[in-house]
Amino acid sequence: MTSLPLLHLQGSPHRQGLQHGEELREAIAANVAVYRSRMLTSGVPEGELAERSQRFLKQFERYDAGYRATMDGIAEASGQDLLDIALLNARYELLYSAWSEFGRPTVDSIRSECTSFGGSDGVFTAAGTHIGQNWDWFTGVEGALLQWEHDGTTVIGFTEAGVAGAKIGLNSAGIGLCINGLGASADDWRLDTVPFHLRSRRVLESTSLAEAIGHAVGPRPACSSNFFIGSASEGVATVETSPLGSRVIYEDGDAPLVHANHFRDPEALGVYQSWLETGRVSTYHRCERMETLLAKESPVSTERLHAAMRDHEGGPLGLCRHPVETDPVELQTHTAFAAHLELDARRFSYTWGPPCESEFATVSL
Repeated sequence: MTSLPLLHLQGSPHRQGLQHGEELREAIAANVAVYRSRMLTSGVPEGELAERSQRFLKQFERYDAGYRATMDGIAEASGQDLLDIALLNARYELLYSAWSEFGRPTVDSIRSECTSFGGSDGVFTAAGTHIGQNWDWFTGVEGALLQWEHDGTTVIGFTEAGVAGAKIGLNSAGIGLCINGLGASADDWRLDTVPFHLRSRRVLESTSLAEAIGHAVGPRPACSSNFFIGSASEGVATVETSPLGSRVIYEDGDAPLVHANHFRDPEALGVYQSWLETGRVSTYHRCERMETLLAKESPVSTERLHAAMRDHEGGPLGLCRHPVETDPVELQTHTAFAAHLELDARRFSYTWGPPCESEFATVSL
């Protein structure tokens, strides 16, 4: 396994951005190239990329001047155009709204991002609250681990190089976050609201489950997503959000909570999952398969959990995913990152690449 760089960010937001841009310069350039290509493949007109990025640049500044200052530092030190750094940080809204609008891409593997799981004390043999996920995404995307301080709370999380906000991680207050991409016909990148990656960073800087859920749901998002949130002292909840409303699902009993890339009850929010109409079934397979595998043992051992994350049942639809060689290169995906977060122990275990190919590396707060 190739381990990820771990950046200990310090100083002002701008200084942290400079450190990020300097240490990840080549990886940021690679991500800019990948995402500009993926935007075009998804139907975003090339002539509108700069305009859309500029719109999000203003949103980041409006909702969090510190986040914007970090982006400025990343652009300056990496040698990238600031609008390209804005494109990376807004890639969630730009891609997901395009997929909902244009019905692209056309292969099942791409709109099947991530399988999350978790449970509080007693669900797993290792004591305390655990959450985690397989993060399935494009091949060629470069990542890193970031660690920083926020109002006395230490945060460590996974990000894509050039993105100022981490989206999978934990903090010294015992709060952890995993994410699932969702899609609905109501998604619209033009809505003026807190962008996804800024929202994720705020969740990771929270000190209570209620505060974390509040950042996930408010204000209403431009694009649907799921925030899988755990607390060492308060348990686990998964938060489905959309422009039409949000729904919090709490764990029930001793069974692990699992979520993939579909709304568990779309009628409850009145959402229409247009992209599922084209026969994409991987999200249902992965959710049911993870529930089945974890139900075979109670409480669930770490060995059982990691074996489930490495499961290949269903081939291209499976939990541990590999590129489908017959897919166009620009649409190929795999399990790019796997994470197991032990919130009581403040321990972050991960694989960079499919978990079947390596042992988990561990970092601790």
